[in-house]
Amino acid sequence: MSDVNNEVKKESGSLAPIQEKDRIMGWGSYLMLWLGGCISIGTLTMGSAQLDKGLNLMQVFLAVLIGSTILVIGICANDRFSYKSGAPYAIQLKSAYGTKGNIVPVMIRGLPAIVWYGFQTWLGGSAINQISIAIFGYDNVVLFFILFQVLQIILSVKGFHGIKWVENVGGVVIVCAMLYMLYVCVTQYWGVIGDKLISREGSWGMPFIAAIIAFFGNSTTVMLNAGDYSRELKGGFSVGKRGVAYFIAMVPTTVLLGLIGAMASTATGIANPINAFSQMVNNKVLLVATLGFILFAQMTTNLASNVVPPAYAFMDAFKMKHRTAVILVGVLAVCTCPWILTNDSSAAGLDLFVKIYTAFFGPIFAVLITDYYILHRGKIDGEKLDDLYDDKGNHAGINWAAIIATAVGAVIGLINVDISFFTATIPTGLVYYFCMKKMPSCGRFRKGTSLEK
Repeated sequence: MSDVNNEVKKESGSLAPIQEKDRIMGWGSYLMLWLGGCISIGTLTMGSAQLDKGLNLMQVFLAVLIGSTILVIGICANDRFSYKSGAPYAIQLKSAYGTKGNIVPVMIRGLPAIVWYGFQTWLGGSAINQISIAIFGYDNVVLFFILFQVLQIILSVKGFHGIKWVENVGGVVIVCAMLYMLYVCVTQYWGVIGDKLISREGSWGMPFIAAIIAFFGNSTTVMLNAGDYSRELKGGFSVGKRGVAYFIAMVPTTVLLGLIGAMASTATGIANPINAFSQMVNNKVLLVATLGFILFAQMTTNLASNVVPPAYAFMDAFKMKHRTAVILVGVLAVCTCPWILTNDSSAAGLDLFVKIYTAFFGPIFAVLITDYYILHRGKIDGEKLDDLYDDKGNHAGINWAAIIATAVGAVIGLINVDISFFTATIPTGLVYYFCMKKMPSCGRFRKGTSLEK
C-alpha cells in the first residue's frame, strides 16, 4: 500500500482500504447483516398503507416482490467498487465528485440516517418500556430510551465486529418472530382476510405501480452506500453469489413484512400494524415477544443502516477517529428530538422530509454508476485508488460536472417525488457523461489524469 493510504490508515482507521485478508464477514454473516438491516417497522406500516390504494393480497405480494428485487439489482451494481477496492462509500464518491465535492452526497446520505437513528431508537426504547410495564409495572420511557441508545453506541464503537454479533443473533430472533406473526394471521384470521383482502378486485393501474415504487424506495438509502458493507465481505464471492445473499436476505423478508402488515390491519381494522398485532395476540407473553421483535428490528436497522454512513462521513470530512464519530452520531440522533417526530402530528412533516431527500438519491446513484462503469470501465485500483485519498492529487477539489448533473436530476425528481428515482436516474447519467466528455471545463480532471489516459 502506498504512503498515502498508510497515512489515511493512521489518521482515519476505518476509511483505509480493507485488504481481503483482514475482512471479517463470511457469506452467512453478510447475509445476516443485510437481513437485519432491511428489517423495519416501516415496512409493516407500508404493507398496511397499501389497503388505502385498494390492492388485494396478490397485488401487495407482487408489488413487494418486484420492488425489492429491483432494489437488489441496484445494490449489486453499486457494491462492486468497494468489494474490489476495500474503500468505503465516502471514498467511492471522490472518484466522481472530487476530494472536496464528495461532502455533498456524503451528507445527503448521512444526515437523514441520523434522523432515522433517533426515530428508531425512540421506538426501541418505547418497546423496552412496554415490556417493563407488562412484566414489572414500571413506566419510564425516557430512561429506557437513553439506556437503549447507550447500548447501541457501545456496540457501534466496536465497529463491524459488534454489528456482526448483533445481526447474527438479531436475524434469528427476527425471522422467528415474523414466522409466528404470519402463523397468527393465517390460523386465526384467515376468514376475515379472505373476505376483505383476497377477494377484493384490486387495481393493476397506477396504485399497483405506486406500491412497487414505495417498496423499492423504502430502502434506497442502503443502495447508495452498499460499499460500506461489501468491503467487509471476504474475497472470492462473485457478483452472482453476493446477489444471492442480497436476494435471500431482503426479498423474502420484505415480502413477509409487507403481507403481515396488510393482513394484520385487515383483520383488526387498526392502521398501525404493531398495535393491530398486539391486539390479535392479546397475551402478555406473546405481547412481550412482539415488543422484543420491535426492539431487535430497531437495533439491527440502526447499527447496519443508520450508524455507518454518517460515521464515515464525519471521519472523512473532519478526520475523526471511528470511536469519536460513532459517539457523535449517537448524540446527534438524540438531539433530533425523536419523541416529537413519533407524534401523529409530525407524520406529515416527516413524510415530506423523506420524499425530499430521496429525490437526491437517484441522481447520486446515476453519477456513481456512470463514473465507475462507463468512464472508468469498472477499474479503479492501484494508483487510481491511491489518488482518491490524496487531497492534492488528480481528483482534488470539486468536480462541478457531478454537482451539476446531481442538481439537474434532483430538480427533475422533485417534480414528482413519488417516482423521482425512476424519472431522474437516466437524465442525470446522461448529463454527467456529456459534461465529462464534451465540457471538460466543468470537471476537476487535469491533463494527464487517470480518466484521460
